[in-house]
Amino acid sequence: MKRSFLALFISIFCISASAQDAEKVDSESEEKAELPSRPNVVLIMCDDLGWGDVGYNGNEIIQTPHLDEMSRNSLRFNRFYAAAPVCSPTRGSVITGRHPFRYGIYSANKGRMKEEEFTLYEALKTKGYRTGHFGKWHLGTLTTQTKDANRGNPGNIKDYSAPWHHEVDQCFVTESKVPTYDPMYYPTGRGSKRLGWFALKPGEAKQFYGTYYWEGENKPVPIDDPRLKGDNSKVIMDAALPFMEESVEAEKPFLSIIWFHAPHLPVVAGPEHTKLYSQYTEFEANYYGCITALDEQVGRLRKALREWKVEENTMVFFCSDNGPEGNIRDPGSAGPYRGRKRSLYEGGIRVPGMLEWPAKLRSGQTDFPTGTIDYFPTILAAAGFPPDSLRRPMDGIDLNPLFEEKMHERPMPLAFQDEFQGVISDNRYKAYVTKRTGIWELYDLIDDPGETKNLASRMPNLVATMSQAWESWVKNCANSDRGADYK
Repeated sequence: MKRSFLALFISIFCISASAQDAEKVDSESEEKAELPSRPNVVLIMCDDLGWGDVGYNGNEIIQTPHLDEMSRNSLRFNRFYAAAPVCSPTRGSVITGRHPFRYGIYSANKGRMKEEEFTLYEALKTKGYRTGHFGKWHLGTLTTQTKDANRGNPGNIKDYSAPWHHEVDQCFVTESKVPTYDPMYYPTGRGSKRLGWFALKPGEAKQFYGTYYWEGENKPVPIDDPRLKGDNSKVIMDAALPFMEESVEAEKPFLSIIWFHAPHLPVVAGPEHTKLYSQYTEFEANYYGCITALDEQVGRLRKALREWKVEENTMVFFCSDNGPEGNIRDPGSAGPYRGRKRSLYEGGIRVPGMLEWPAKLRSGQTDFPTGTIDYFPTILAAAGFPPDSLRRPMDGIDLNPLFEEKMHERPMPLAFQDEFQGVISDNRYKAYVTKRTGIWELYDLIDDPGETKNLASRMPNLVATMSQAWESWVKNCANSDRGADYK
């Protein structure tokens, strides 16, 4: 390695981030001329979609023709990482470029997006973008007046952080999960409320699932609203497309975040999709079917961008928030990788990832390590922000030099932590620790991507260097979490 991990982390992460110099945006950056053609940005994220759950990664059961086509026209990231092995922390990384332990979203249903964080919505608003968020939110509760979803309760103020607090112009969101078909209801007397069921039949007895869609502060969508019928991925896309079309007509660049619920449990698919998988169990047919339904909505989006004649200069990112739920017997697939959701082994955090941007990118594949943590700096650079315009510790990097074939190795390591595990990895090696034991493992991700051979005893010096760098980074994150980055 040309530079040690410790030197890299000291130089990049451990810069002073005191309240005096942690300004959100360098004032000079706002005065600089904007790029003549700012790209539109669409961020698609699936929920619990495994690396091996798509055709272009080798799945031979689940039909994903639109994603497969998109992959042929995109830059595919073969080593793309969710920032965490569960939902909420990864989502926070997308809109901040920072590790979730810097701002207190340690796990799903814990913490909220702090108002002091400078988000992607707020950044792009300064460049004239319209901003929209559709589908799952999961970065805080959406009400202080109504019982809703996992944490929304009358009087609960500490967890309240909604899109309308973060410069989102238009939203159609849920706090957390909903069924992936007829999202407001579940049947009484059949199916599994946790795993899923075949779609409700006309007139069948049903109950409210408990999670509302929201269009603004104190604006829940009535659960019998016709917009909430049928496939939930379509429900989300039905809300997102008009926002984008209005932006195009107004000649305004847009940020549209589309976070599908599929294939998070409970999985439900409509009859037209479950019949494609009639030879499988009810659980499998619904899991596979809801992914195919989601795939159709990705195709619908790409078709609309072409019809509006904005596909060339629209960045369309696609990824998942973490690996597949359950265990090896469940229908989700982590492909050849070890572990699943909640694990910092590869199967829990290496997820499908690609970017389609015809104006700037040639299609192909890259093994360059990338992740959700890189979205924020990459998009800001594409939108015309000068380098280093954010004066606070960042964990992501600008990938535009990669797109221009000027960057061939990741210049700083990727680091991860959750409540129980830690990881640090470079372009080749990955060190993994369980916090309870403090024992480090080491894997060569080039020769052994399945993490079957622990090299720690053979390479103790490298383990010592990587673990020391990780510990320095953890301390730096804790400093951020105490508020040191905020003015």
